[in-house]
Amino acid sequence: MTIKKNSYLKLMEIPPGYLNLMGYVDQSEVNGPGCRAVIWVQGCLQECPGCFNSDSWSFEINQLIAVDTLVEKITSHPRHEGVTFSGGEPFWQASALAELACKVKARGLNVMSFTGFTLERLQSQYAPAGSQELLAQLDILIDGPYIQSLAINSPDSPVSSSNQRVHVFNSALKDRITWASDQTEVHILKDGSRIVTGYMGQLILSD
Repeated sequence: MTIKKNSYLKLMEIPPGYLNLMGYVDQSEVNGPGCRAVIWVQGCLQECPGCFNSDSWSFEINQLIAVDTLVEKITSHPRHEGVTFSGGEPFWQASALAELACKVKARGLNVMSFTGFTLERLQSQYAPAGSQELLAQLDILIDGPYIQSLAINSPDSPVSSSNQRVHVFNSALKDRITWASDQTEVHILKDGSRIVTGYMGQLILSD
């Protein structure tokens, strides 16, 4: 698969067993079924007009964190039912996310991911490295780029634009697609800073 040379070189700077993150939040209830951790990875080539996370497009190293550290962080919260991968584009860091997914699933959590790719692309020879391994770990996948002209602003829709699809690979979750893409929540951290998340998958950090 052909990608921008500089982006590929930046991906190569991520050490094995690590992820390059844009952000992370615990105990979210607007990014998938139930209470869950959310990981926003750094780096995306889609650059969708109207994207709410344009700060995630760059592949520059932002926050490097070990997979095992994230596993412990996620599983340390007894309310967590699962983890959601967002971004950025999770499948550019598919191998490390597949490792993380395998480890949290071994502890009883479910795993969901957003992607700007289609499922068919991820199943093809043109998918980013590790895509098949990550797909094999997912319970839910929401696929397709955000298309501004097809935007959905509805309290009943889990997707942000009508081209996107919800794939439920775990039948136990088929009746739990109950969150909506236009919901928001605010997390106030110990240092007084705030994280606003949920609306069309966005992540906003503020002092």
